[in-house]
Amino acid sequence: MTDPLFEVKDQVVLVSGGSRGIGLAIAAGFAQRGAQVVVTGRDSSRLEQAVATIAEVPLSPQGVVCDVSQSDQIQQTVDQLQQQYGRVDTLINAAGVNRRKPSLEVTEEDYDFILDINLKGAFLLSQAVGRLMVGQGAGSQINIASLNTDRPLKNVLPYAVSKAGMGHMTRALASEWGQHGIRVNALAPGFILTDLTRKLWSDPQMQQWGLDNTPQRRLGQPEDMVGTALFLASPASAFMTGQILYVDGGFTAGFDWPIE
Repeated sequence: MTDPLFEVKDQVVLVSGGSRGIGLAIAAGFAQRGAQVVVTGRDSSRLEQAVATIAEVPLSPQGVVCDVSQSDQIQQTVDQLQQQYGRVDTLINAAGVNRRKPSLEVTEEDYDFILDINLKGAFLLSQAVGRLMVGQGAGSQINIASLNTDRPLKNVLPYAVSKAGMGHMTRALASEWGQHGIRVNALAPGFILTDLTRKLWSDPQMQQWGLDNTPQRRLGQPEDMVGTALFLASPASAFMTGQILYVDGGFTAGFDWPIE
């Protein structure tokens, strides 16, 4: 028995950066519930592998090569979806990159690489899809934010800047587009075990720090993000826009003192 309040069946859902990690888990979550999912990524072979892993779903997912740091590729992708499906119901802005180093060692190329994908690319994709959604008179956009949206971690300054900017972008677009029936929210994951972060969290000291500072006493999995994404795309969140939801096991709830 399904509840139409949380229904995403037959939605056309575009997931940028959906070839791995959180983006892939969210893409699979929508596909398994009957949405027509379109996944984008920069690497065609990785994209094909990702789409192949989403098996036994009502509507076969589609992979489209798109580097969101390239505005022409963004527009081509949105034009293709408009021609193919006539609409986009939900956008998941999940494409993101990072380079960990002290700020004094960050090069101009490092800064541009991270901001062009994480913030500029996210905005241009939101804008291109937003034009389509304004014509539809409806739509939901979900930006994948970060703990760095709340406060920056050390040695990831460009990444932290991009995710802080994404928080304001979420609110600004929600303020502008609400009158057109478009909702814009953000999902901010806590510490999540992905292929890119598994090496970092395999360090015993890091792992213990993460567990000590997360009230649920575990690190997250990409699949932990699916429920919130489905909620933000469904009628259940119809009166919610401009919000940043932290799905972090309680990390941002407070500080853990070393006191019994």
